[in-house]
Order: sequence, then C-alpha cells, then structure tokens
Amino acid sequence: MNIVREDIDSLNTTIRVKVEKNDYAESVEKSLKDYRKKANVNGFRPGMAPMSLIRKMYYRYILADEVTKLASDKLFDFIKDNKIRTLGEPIPSEKQTPINWETDETFELAWDLGIAPEIDIKFTKKDKFPFYKILPNDEIRKSYIDSYRNRNGKYVSVEATDDKGLVKATLTELNDDESPRENGVTVEGASISVALVADENERKKLTGVKVGDVLVIDTHKAFPNQADRSALLRIKKEELANVNPLFQLTITETLTFAPAELNQEFFNAVYGEGVVNSEEEFNKKIDEEIERNLAHESEYRFGIDLKEKLLEKLKIELPKDFLIRWLVAINEGKFTREQIESEFPMFEKDLKWQLISNKVAEEQNFAVTNEELEDFAMGYARSQFAAYGMSFLPDEYIKRYAADILKNRDEVRKIQERILDKKVIDWFKANVNLDTKEITIDEFNKLK
Repeated sequence: MNIVREDIDSLNTTIRVKVEKNDYAESVEKSLKDYRKKANVNGFRPGMAPMSLIRKMYYRYILADEVTKLASDKLFDFIKDNKIRTLGEPIPSEKQTPINWETDETFELAWDLGIAPEIDIKFTKKDKFPFYKILPNDEIRKSYIDSYRNRNGKYVSVEATDDKGLVKATLTELNDDESPRENGVTVEGASISVALVADENERKKLTGVKVGDVLVIDTHKAFPNQADRSALLRIKKEELANVNPLFQLTITETLTFAPAELNQEFFNAVYGEGVVNSEEEFNKKIDEEIERNLAHESEYRFGIDLKEKLLEKLKIELPKDFLIRWLVAINEGKFTREQIESEFPMFEKDLKWQLISNKVAEEQNFAVTNEELEDFAMGYARSQFAAYGMSFLPDEYIKRYAADILKNRDEVRKIQERILDKKVIDWFKANVNLDTKEITIDEFNKLK
C-alpha cells in the first residue's frame, strides 16, 4: 500500500491510501470462504453453495469492506507513527476519486483531516487578569445563619396557623352538597402543610384556623398531584377515582414553623458535637464558611475571565469548515447543518480552551491520581447531602456513596476533566499577573 499526505494549509490535510490487488486478494478470498460456510442460499444446504455463486453474489461487497478496512488501518497507523495532532476524526475526502467496485483492481481512498493548531502560551508584564476578592457583609452572614436556622427548625404549637403553618385534622369525605358521605373515607390525624396546598383559595381556608374549627376543602384543587392526594387520604392512587373531592376538616392541632434557637443543641446540629460552644464561636465558624464559599465564587469567576482573555490574546485558528462537516457526519439525522452552524461558536470556544488546557497539562505533566478522584467524589457526596441538611453523616456512609459514583465511567471521566481543568486554572493563577480588586457581593453579582 502507498500513502500520501497532501497539506492544504496548516489546519487541513488530505491523506490518500492506495490499495493494490496483492494487498487485499488474500483477505478477500479468506472472507469469501468464511462467508460461504455461513451463507444460506436457496437450493443449497448451508455452507454447500458453489464458490462461483458466492463470488458472484457477494464479491464486490466483501471487496469494498476489506479494502476500506485495510486502508483505514493504514491511515490510523500513519497518523500515529507521524504523531499528527488531529481534531475530530478523519472524514471521507470531498476530493475522493470515484471508485468502481465492479471493475477496478487498484483503489485509492482519501480522507480529510483537521489539524490541531500550534499554541504558544506566553505572557508579558502587561498581561493582567482580573481577580475579584468578594467582601463579606452582615447581609451575607444573616442569610447563612437564617438558612441554618430554617434547616434545623421545627413545628411548634400556636393558637392560629399562618402561611408557614401545619394543621392536624380529622378528614371526613362529603357529598357534593357537603353532607357526610355514607361509607366515605375518614382519616384521623391527617397533617397538611399550608404552604404545600396548590390552590390559593384552598390555602387561604387553612390560614388563621384554630383547634376545633371545622371547614371544607376541595382535595382535588388543594392537591392536584395524585401521589400527594393518595398520601393525604391514605389510600392507593387507583382508589382516588371513587373518592369525592370534598372533605370536612375538623382541626385537632395547629402549628407553625419556628427557626431553631441559637443554643447548644443548634450549634451541635450544624457543626457537630462540642465543636462550637457559644454564639461568638458560631459566628466565627459562619465567617470562615462564608470566606471559603466566596473564595470559590472568586475562583470560578477568575476561570471565566481567564478563558475569555486567553482566547482573545492567543487568537487560535481552527479548521472551521472541516469541523462543521465532521459534526454533521457524527450527528447524522440528529441535527441539520444549519443547526450545527448556529451552535458552532460555542463549540469552537470550548474546543479552543480545551486545546489550551491540554497544552498546559501536557507541559506541566499534570495527571489525576486515584486519591484525587476519591477526594473529589467525597466532596461532591458531602455537598449533595449538605444540600438536604445532612451535614454530618459518618465518613463511612459518604465513602460508600462516593464509591458508587466512581463505578460510573462517565462520571469518572467528568471528574477527571474537572480536576485537570482546576489544575490548569490554578497554574495560570500562580503564573500570570493578577489585577486583584475588592468588591461587594452586589457588585460581584452584577458582573457580566
């Protein structure tokens, strides 16, 4: 086989592979013989059809398959041996010479390749990258404390309910005229959260009620979701169709939600047993948490600004036409060329950053260790549980959840990418000139 590289420009090349008869004859004959053993041809027992008939029926298909495979293998060997840094994957060339599989004995197959551009990352003292240090304030501190108090709050008895109230009641099914329904559904000790009632008018009925009050609600309007309604009435969803929506509520208890008090029980619930022993220590812990989270916000923003400024400075060129053709090919039937072209600027931006990131990671020998994968998965697991107010689950439980995450190959790949991306951004932060600015959280939130 003969292979020729034809560079169109620095970003595009065509590779032609010529396959002669002596390259494919033996493999084609072997494939024909193998096919004969399996072929079911009318009039012949399996595997007993004449070779001449098999050749006549299947030769050109097997020929095309074997030649394409040989040429493709040669193509990828050539790319590997010559260390050609490609973008996307080779696609059939627009300059492919027409092939006649019936008569030709020598075949030339051509592929177009997109070439990754050379990137030279250099900086001068004039190159400054913005870094915003967010200043904490009393409003942020209050929002953090209120959030913890609400997460650890509880319902307490009150004389009358409010919009955060909870009523406990006996539910009795009614007829349309609001008379008790014979053999209707009755529920003792039902709990209804006022805030979760879907219909505004039904919700107002439950606001301001007291123990002993009697009222009628439409359960269809109050709880349009069948799962919620069946849970309230303690029946199966399949039985709901036979239940009238009107129910009488006899209020047996009225409660409202009260945020947790700033006491030792609350401190233990938030930070663990004995970690915080006074309101002063609690506020200090809150401030530390705020600073960590604001630092994460600053780092995230730095990453965005870094990417924008680097793309503007480095002016990386990509083989746009090739990449659009490749995206159309791999998404055949899913998206039109017009759709891909409209989304291409975002794809191009992400690809340029990926090239920059890969360049730095390669030069700095960045890699992701198993320990880093496990630490990331543990941190992710903790954050997920913390979002549901479960901040202090035992490490053994967190480890099991993290281990499940790492069993998923796609999740592992995503985690690796995020860890490498952070390493690259941290490297830039340590090696470029930072234009550090202190701003308030309101100013930070207004940044585009």
